[in-house]
Amino acid sequence: MRRRVYIFIFALGLVLIPGPSCAQENEIKEEESAEVFLEEYTDEFQEKFFEALKQKGIENYDRAVNLLLECKRLDPNNSVLDHELAKAYLASKQVVLAQQYGISALNARPDNFWVLNTIVDIMQRQGLGLDLIKDKIPYNNVQIQENLALIYFKQENYENALKILNGMKNTVFSKELTSKIYNSIKSRENTENLKDTVIVKVEKENPTDNYLSIISGYLAKSDFKSAASVSEEAIENFPAQPYFYYTYGLSLNKVKKHKEAIAILESGLDYLLDDVDLANKMYKELVDANNALGNSSKANMYLSKLKSGS
Repeated sequence: MRRRVYIFIFALGLVLIPGPSCAQENEIKEEESAEVFLEEYTDEFQEKFFEALKQKGIENYDRAVNLLLECKRLDPNNSVLDHELAKAYLASKQVVLAQQYGISALNARPDNFWVLNTIVDIMQRQGLGLDLIKDKIPYNNVQIQENLALIYFKQENYENALKILNGMKNTVFSKELTSKIYNSIKSRENTENLKDTVIVKVEKENPTDNYLSIISGYLAKSDFKSAASVSEEAIENFPAQPYFYYTYGLSLNKVKKHKEAIAILESGLDYLLDDVDLANKMYKELVDANNALGNSSKANMYLSKLKSGS
């Protein structure tokens, strides 16, 4: 029985909400009454309810809905069941029914954060706002307004959160959450500015140009071992740049690693677009590598491509 009590507490949404501390007292009071609440129900109700939670947990939503509806037959006015049905219908993408039961649950428990959170989720899945159903719920209820501001804050929807707070009385809650929102906005702006700075720096430095310059320097000095090493690193960082495959293959050919050169050059061919000059350079290296290994048929094949310029 004790294990089920705690499962039921979780189903009621008795998880402490991060943020301003004003919501916690109500949570504690509800938890204290949960055991008494559970003891009022029959074994049949309990078995069906917990089986419904189990089925929802394994994503068997149709079965979960049917069990919850059976529980509703036993207790038609249970708002906990309305909330669970709203979540189950939403999970099965039956948003109209989800909205219907969500509204019913919220009207019964307007101060419950998680019920409102479910309703917001239902409306957002349809691309709609809570304004569309404000006439069907106690929209101006202070607790709903506080919870809604907190939900928007958690979603990082700071604009809507501030709109809600600006329409409320100046309370400890509104002061605390407004401060948190402005701190979050400032933090986000600082992060975005840092990203912009990094992007500009990368654009100015252009690391591909750096690799090209270094590799060209080594090739000019016939330092093919170093050219091969830097070309390999360039490929790791820019795997879709065919020129680095060419310089790597060329360098490997020069140090007589012809098999490795062929593998690299053939991989690089996959990234060629319309650069005929680069293609011819790669085909020439493939001809040289295959001739060095005695693969005359493949050498002739690449020689043919080189001649045709294709």
